[in-house]
Amino acid sequence: MKTFAKRDGAKRDRETVNLRSRAYESFTQRLLADEIRPGQFISQRELVELTELPLGAIRELIPRLEAEGLVKTVPQRGMQVAHVDLNLIRDAFQFRLFLEREAVAVFAQEAPEATIAGLLDDHERIIAACAEAEADTGGGIQPALLKEAQDIDWALHLTIIDALGNAIVSDAYRVNQIKIRLIKQSKTKLNTAVLVPTMREHLAIIHAIRARDPDRAKAAIGTHILSARDRAIGLR
Repeated sequence: MKTFAKRDGAKRDRETVNLRSRAYESFTQRLLADEIRPGQFISQRELVELTELPLGAIRELIPRLEAEGLVKTVPQRGMQVAHVDLNLIRDAFQFRLFLEREAVAVFAQEAPEATIAGLLDDHERIIAACAEAEADTGGGIQPALLKEAQDIDWALHLTIIDALGNAIVSDAYRVNQIKIRLIKQSKTKLNTAVLVPTMREHLAIIHAIRARDPDRAKAAIGTHILSARDRAIGLR
């Protein structure tokens, strides 16, 4: 009997964890899809309707969202989704700068040649495709190419961070990345005007990594991140 009780308890624990994970995933997906907006007030009942998950899972989700700075409780008004304001922009990009400068220095020394070659090929291919699209009189760079470029953009940074093999850093980076993506949606979404310059900034990082030059790689990624921050603030 005790064995069955333990198994049932373990099963319930797994189901609870799974529900919490699904609730978090559903919330962040809807946040990044603009179905939940920065600064919006939202109730637990509304989250139940949006996520199609039980109220218990939503109640357990709230402390995590508050701890990560994605929502805050406003007295007498309820939960408010994080604002995209100057403080968020400065804090998120500063955190990103600290993590990525150190991560890229390690990556420049330890990354496999095949990984570096793959990153270089992806970026050169995108730049060539953009040049071809811009030379085409049929309409220039199309949304599908923009999306592919954005995916390659995120992939470069995640590859550098995850190569550390440090789950604490990777988890913290992903929470911050949600905030960066919210900022980009509101302020600096990748568009045809910044696509190629952004990819060229990435190339400078990749060439420094390929040269196994950590100081140059740190400088290049710092320039890239600060450029993105300044666009978000409105300085560029």
